[in-house]
Amino acid sequence: MENIVQEAISAPVSPAGQFLSNSVLSLSVIAVLETEVPIDDSQTMSLLKNVFLPINPRFSSIMVTNEDGEQRWKRVEVRLEDHVTVPVFAAGMSSEFYDKCLDDYLSKIATEHLPQSRPMWEIHIIKYPTSHAAGNVIFKLHHSLGDGFSLMGALLSCLQRADNPSLPLTFPSTQSHTKKDGKNFSMCRTVHKFFSTVHNTASDFSSSIIKSCLIEDDKTPIRSGQHGVEFLPAGIETMTFSLDHIKQIRSKLGVTLNDVISGTIFLGTRLYMETLSPGSGNANSTSLVLLNTRMFVGYKSIEEMVEPNADSPWGNHFAFLNIPVPKLRDASGAENPLQFVFKARQIIRRKRMSSFAVYLTAKYLQLVSKFRGAKGASKYIHGTMKNTSMGITNVMGPIEQMALANHPVKGLYFVVTGAPQSLMVGVISYAGKLRVALLVEKDFIDPRKLKPHIEHAFDMIFKAACSRRTSPPEN
Repeated sequence: MENIVQEAISAPVSPAGQFLSNSVLSLSVIAVLETEVPIDDSQTMSLLKNVFLPINPRFSSIMVTNEDGEQRWKRVEVRLEDHVTVPVFAAGMSSEFYDKCLDDYLSKIATEHLPQSRPMWEIHIIKYPTSHAAGNVIFKLHHSLGDGFSLMGALLSCLQRADNPSLPLTFPSTQSHTKKDGKNFSMCRTVHKFFSTVHNTASDFSSSIIKSCLIEDDKTPIRSGQHGVEFLPAGIETMTFSLDHIKQIRSKLGVTLNDVISGTIFLGTRLYMETLSPGSGNANSTSLVLLNTRMFVGYKSIEEMVEPNADSPWGNHFAFLNIPVPKLRDASGAENPLQFVFKARQIIRRKRMSSFAVYLTAKYLQLVSKFRGAKGASKYIHGTMKNTSMGITNVMGPIEQMALANHPVKGLYFVVTGAPQSLMVGVISYAGKLRVALLVEKDFIDPRKLKPHIEHAFDMIFKAACSRRTSPPEN
């Protein structure tokens, strides 16, 4: 165990951090940076010591339990060599050979637990050229260190703009492309909205509790329902979409980027299910969509995020939305692919804008934790994940290309590991592209078959949107 720095002041582990780091539930984030040039790792240790570790004390801390049974972060002396791995593969092989090596390596570390006896992060440097990149830098960080927003902010602190390091990175606008109607503020509409909010909140909160304890999705080609699925071998596959094409769809349909990509994933997944098991395209399937509960207006500096009462604080500030995956028959499937986008928008918008159930659920978890401990709350989260079919989480990346220690980053993707689900989807925008990564239960879901179905779904939605003359009315 690494030496504890006695004079360091320990900080309490947040409730969410405790929920995500115990024997019931342990989630990690794997982020992969694909470099344009071969990797020179001679600066690795100095960069970690001088740039990465100072970002946040949690990167130099372990979880300890004090005499009162309270979990706290405790600063330790970090042995950097224990956190960095440079695997060795056979030399002089083809890029396809190294593709397989990378796939196998990612599958291996995806199911390994980070040791709690040292700060819960690792870096793996793959110095072999694959068909996608000259090299790969893999970050594995435990979710208790922070959510995607926090960890992306930390990552950006280590990176610079490739074209001009003196300029700051910029991010896509989060503004919705929906029309505003002055009648929205009429008294009748306000009263209707109030009662609608009350009804939706009660309905969503109760269904969330039931989903965790009683009702589970059907077993389908994307949900094995196998006990301990989070410990089974996993596979990773990625695909890339043009942000310009997504913006065209967004503009044509009057929706958001999230609506477009959610609709695409839902349609592609249903088509895959129907291909493998006819009729399963209409099975009861639910997606957990991760919601950032901050007042998001763009990434902040690390200094701003750790300030008391920060608008965008460091840590885990998220909630899950239970989103029923539209059925092929209800959304007209191949005949009207745009219905998957509209249905995704309608459900997500109602749950996010018209319901406080996500916040009630957070309060409920705190109450459960108070009387049953962190593991009791973890069991609730674990039950919700186990009983649903997939999880989707997305992070917004920079518009400009980044560089890590003068290594231009060609591509970037991430997945969340440790969830008791057969399918997890990670989505990130970067440098004009949207990267979608699939983490699947190996030997149950074939990612190389699921990928073309999602790509085909996007093509269907793009063609249908481009042929549409007018935007639909707001729901």
